[in-house]
Amino acid sequence: MTETNTMATIALVDDDRNILTSVSIALEAEGYKVETYTDGASALDGLIARPPQLAIFDIKMPRMDGMELLRRLRQKSDMPVIFLTSKDEEIDELFGLKMGADDFITKPFSQRLLVERVRAVLRRASSRETTTVAGAGAAPKTGAAQLARSLERGQLVMDQERHTCTWKSEPVTLTVTEFLILHSLAQRPGVVKSRDALMDAAYDEQVYVDDRTIDSHIKRLRKKFKMVDTDFDMIETLYGVGYRFREAA
Repeated sequence: MTETNTMATIALVDDDRNILTSVSIALEAEGYKVETYTDGASALDGLIARPPQLAIFDIKMPRMDGMELLRRLRQKSDMPVIFLTSKDEEIDELFGLKMGADDFITKPFSQRLLVERVRAVLRRASSRETTTVAGAGAAPKTGAAQLARSLERGQLVMDQERHTCTWKSEPVTLTVTEFLILHSLAQRPGVVKSRDALMDAAYDEQVYVDDRTIDSHIKRLRKKFKMVDTDFDMIETLYGVGYRFREAA
């Protein structure tokens, strides 16, 4: 059990009380604090009032399903979200990724798999927070140290410590996964990154995702930037090869 696990709070939203009980036991055994909700409507108020480090949503629930819950949550927060989905909900999975879900777990699932997915998403989310805490109280750094924490590519500015991203000085809110994928692309403009390379940049090596997952994240990134700038075209697709961040003219 690690200190990170002990400090992390996970919100679990599912109308199946058997799943709430079994998953809560598995997560608490790893040192996580778990808050449970039986429907999306009650969960939304709790997630906003007491934000956890990660949330796990079932898709099909009464009153407010997981998709609607994610849509409303994304208006106020970019906290990591994992969806629980049935095998026949492939369309929902694609839609959820486009809305900003960080990962999916297909039912039925093993408790061990769920714990590993939770660890992977939390590691990605907490890496920037660890850096920020370590630097708290220190004198401001300049030069190479400052450049290492921020990435500027033309109109794009990404601050890893603060997990902020701007385009033409306008903020673009990204999930943890989206931020990591874009950062990987923007580090080397003009260089093609395969889907496998982007998977490695955004996901833990123990977590399997397929090409469709990366494609969905790229579509979501483009949509977010086009909401700020309708002419945004910096992420290029090379069919059959991968993606690249366009070099400045």
